[in-house]
Amino acid sequence: METSKFDIADYLDSNEMIAEYLNTVLEEGNDSEIITAIGHIAKAIGMTKIAEETGLSRPSLYKALSDGAKPQFSTIMKVLKAVGGQIKVNPTTA
Repeated sequence: METSKFDIADYLDSNEMIAEYLNTVLEEGNDSEIITAIGHIAKAIGMTKIAEETGLSRPSLYKALSDGAKPQFSTIMKVLKAVGGQIKVNPTTA
């Protein structure tokens, strides 16, 4: 039996699924996991498209969104805008 490696990007096929995935990681993940999740979303949408919309090169995007990367906040904001996302702050309950 042949198996293939699981790739979450294969399942991020709608805006709703992308939003649910990213919101879950934002609630439960650490900074590295959030960056990796944004990379999965960019891959699902297409790195070439994201590169064009952000003005960043594809290699720069792959490097910035790879596991263990520490991208600048401005890079994260550009990518979030390109994938149709935004950061929203809600008050927490005590």
